[in-house]
Order: sequence, then structure tokens, then C-alpha cells
Amino acid sequence: MRQSNIYVTVDAVVIKPGRPNQVLLIKRKNDPFKGMWALPGGFVDEDEDLPDAACRELSEETGIQARPTRQIGAFGKPGRDPRHQTVSVAYRFDVPADTIATAADDASDAEWFDIDNLPDIAFDHAEIISHSKINDL
Repeated sequence: MRQSNIYVTVDAVVIKPGRPNQVLLIKRKNDPFKGMWALPGGFVDEDEDLPDAACRELSEETGIQARPTRQIGAFGKPGRDPRHQTVSVAYRFDVPADTIATAADDASDAEWFDIDNLPDIAFDHAEIISHSKINDL
């Protein structure tokens, strides 16, 4: 029997209310997709609960301390990460309108973007954001 080498990651879809709503993206400091915008997130540590991993990654990359409001879904299409096969569990975070993000760890920048007017985004994060908006209906 062949052993599977699938990695588990988490992504944080952080929404700030407004007209229009804004979503937080970080600029990646490292490959893959160095210099591209992406959702805050990363690998789950051993013995770490998924929502806790999402909170940790969000805090490490943006300085924001928050708890997720809900799980958006799991995303695991082969090729979504060029390094190896990953399955990401995405969480939605709703934060106050005055929330400030500061890039840290493996993020070189952190900015708020109009959720309906996003830049090119790394990985499959545009699909994750789109799925988050569908869940709002």
C-alpha cells in the first residue's frame, strides 16, 4: 500500500464591513508565488486544532487577534500548491471596520481590498473568497 503525503493547511478569509466589504490579503514574502497577494494562512502544526491554526496564522502574518465566525469549506484540488498536495480548510473571520493589519512573519505587506475588485491572487484563493461570498446568500 502506498503512503499518502498530503499536507493540511488553513486559510483565513478576513472580512471588514463596509460599502463594499473588504477582504484582507497578504503579499507573500517567500516562494511559491513570492510577491503575489494571498489569504493569510499556512500549515497546521502537529496536535493543533484547525480553527486554532487559522487564528495562529492570522496573528503571525497580520497581528490580528480574532476567532473565526465559521468554516467556509475544504479545498484540495491537486496542483493548488506547486510544492506538494495540500488540503486547506478555510475559515471566515468577521472583524470590526477599524481593524488594522500589519505584515509580519512570511508576509511582506498586508492590505484590505474591495471583495469584488481583487488583484491577481496566489493559489486557489480567489475561489475560496468566491465560495465565502456564495455562503453569504
